[in-house]
Amino acid sequence: MTKNASGLQLIFKYQEFILFIGLILWVSIFRITEARTLQWADYLSCVLVLGINQLPVLVFSFNKADWKQNLAPKQYVLYWLLCFVLVQPVFTVFCISLATNKFDSSLFITSSISALALELLLIVNSYYQKKAKDAKWLKKIGLEKAVLISLILISFLIAVMGVSSLNNPAYHNEHRLLIGFEFSLEKVYRNFGTFLIFFAQFLLMYLCGYLFFIINSRILVSQVLKQRGLLLYILSVLATIVFLYPVIAQLLISLPINKTLGRDIFSDSAFDLENAFGVFGVMLFSLPIVLAIQWGNQNTQILSLEKQKSQTELDLLKQQLNPHFFFNTLNNLYGLSLQRSEKTSDSILQLAELMRYTIYKGQQDYVDLIQEINYIEDYVQLQQIRLKKPLLFNFDKHIIDENLQIAPLLLIVLIENAFKHGIETAENQSFLTLQLKSDQKKLYFSCENSFEEENSIKTNGIGLTNLQKRLALLYPERHSFEITKTKSIYRAELTLSV
Repeated sequence: MTKNASGLQLIFKYQEFILFIGLILWVSIFRITEARTLQWADYLSCVLVLGINQLPVLVFSFNKADWKQNLAPKQYVLYWLLCFVLVQPVFTVFCISLATNKFDSSLFITSSISALALELLLIVNSYYQKKAKDAKWLKKIGLEKAVLISLILISFLIAVMGVSSLNNPAYHNEHRLLIGFEFSLEKVYRNFGTFLIFFAQFLLMYLCGYLFFIINSRILVSQVLKQRGLLLYILSVLATIVFLYPVIAQLLISLPINKTLGRDIFSDSAFDLENAFGVFGVMLFSLPIVLAIQWGNQNTQILSLEKQKSQTELDLLKQQLNPHFFFNTLNNLYGLSLQRSEKTSDSILQLAELMRYTIYKGQQDYVDLIQEINYIEDYVQLQQIRLKKPLLFNFDKHIIDENLQIAPLLLIVLIENAFKHGIETAENQSFLTLQLKSDQKKLYFSCENSFEEENSIKTNGIGLTNLQKRLALLYPERHSFEITKTKSIYRAELTLSV
């Protein structure tokens, strides 16, 4: 299972590289098909030549994932410009200078333009994928509405092409009208009434097919196939076809567009089995689409439920964490009040700041790293008040970005565990050494403290257990948590990919 997952991750990492290889293969196939030299030797030689021509693009796409992750945005853009604006055109000119009758200049120009078009298409798709997550109106459309919108657009385009082909000798004579690949806004404007008639008739044709698609989607698959099984589904499909196809066929046969095109699009008789086979084809073609819709909806519901469950678990874990922390802190203040210490009032103010952070910032998904650091320093200062011996405390920080986002109240758990089970109970002088390193991608935190053998530190307390659960929910497969315990030193290390 792990090998399969790693294999898929590798494919996804080099997906764009594979797409550019596929582009070279397609251009090679079109080339030998056009030249009518359908031999393996011609195909492989064309692939090799285009591979040399596209070498800069292939190198860039192969390293694209790593460069995007490790390079600064400006540096990545510079690499992109060097590849597609400078190096690739130079390679193309070089290949053109060596062009032969077998591989002329048009082949290299077409290949380079196609590669640039594919790259721009991938950029647009990446931008769209990021924006689509936040576009609520796009999520509401759904696949059924998307199919309907597509049919309307197709009907519109065919109507435009049909009107644009009018009075063109290549497509139109007194006997028939062929719909050519023509677009003339002037003809559409001058024959706007004809355009509307064409559009309405083509749309009606597609809507008849869409009717069977909806019946298949909302009734036959979702109700019959799921609840009654395959046999009743097939019988229901046949019953639906025999009920509807003669009526639908008669409607389409009577459309004036049949005479305009000079031939019958549909059979003369509404009862002709050819019409029934057409409807059956729509049902058969729509089945995988319908199943994809059903699976997508079900998968979305499952993901939504899992997200709600994860959020509920996180909230419960936070509720367990905060009382545990405040219980220890109030114990400290109780000890100070018994001693009538002058530090009591200042400690209460510090506790108020910690409570404010826990209540407000602790409920956020992420906070700035510097805020978490300040919280840790205040906590340690407050905890040192009731220690029997002075604490040797050292906090080593190497931070590139203080505004790095991190889940709140994660690091404090390790420090709280060190105080509760190692430092507070020590009869001799204790030490606490914290180390924090972070860049834009990773964060490393270690907490090392002394403990005495008779007061052995627990490694499965409620604090550490909750921490591990929160890490699994917040940073799945993006964290490592290790605990090492020697004779008198306890060390906890946490690494996060942020």
